[in-house]
Amino acid sequence: MLPDVDAVAQRAAEFIAGAAPEAVLARGVFAFAVSGGRTPWQMLRALAELSMPWARTHLFQVDERVAPHGDADRNLTHMTESLLSRVTPAPSHVHAMPVEAPDLASGAVQYAQELESVAGTPPTLDLVHLGLGPDGHTASLVPNDPVLRETAAAVALTAPYQGHPRMTLTYSVLDRARCVLWVVTGSEKVTMLARLVSGDLSIPAGRVNSERAVILADAAAAAGLR
Repeated sequence: MLPDVDAVAQRAAEFIAGAAPEAVLARGVFAFAVSGGRTPWQMLRALAELSMPWARTHLFQVDERVAPHGDADRNLTHMTESLLSRVTPAPSHVHAMPVEAPDLASGAVQYAQELESVAGTPPTLDLVHLGLGPDGHTASLVPNDPVLRETAAAVALTAPYQGHPRMTLTYSVLDRARCVLWVVTGSEKVTMLARLVSGDLSIPAGRVNSERAVILADAAAAAGLR
């Protein structure tokens, strides 16, 4: 448990920056995926100030809203403002989900192929950053969505949620990750964080493999933990 949002964002950035050179040394690249949210954007701003092997780093998205380029609801918009405007990874190493594609189903297949081209078949990411919603969702794996039952595809489309259909990595990718970094802040997460920690399989977040998970939470979110 960390005292506040600032401390969580900084520690998360430091964790990523520490994992990157280890992955490069072991496998030649660091492949990681980032979720959206206010604290993650702060995390990415902090990451931009740290030493990172950007030339060997591949950045993927955990999920994305189906919306036009530059839309304020797009995770990519905030990722660009927070990180990509401050550092210079190779453009081919930034893997944006193709949510503007006219055929979204084909776009999901294409993104799965991009994952495989970097992270192997089946794709194994070095690190996946996840958040936790007050309803227990993570990525765009939300309660009662049919995507929760997807077992074959690495990337899938969801029903509309909070105004947008979405593209998301599925459990098959999240569960193979070498590390899952949970970043959880805010008092509205108290109940769900306790359920996540207890391994509650009835919430989408609780179904993610916890064997290689690290949770960074602020005092507000962790108030329900003993």
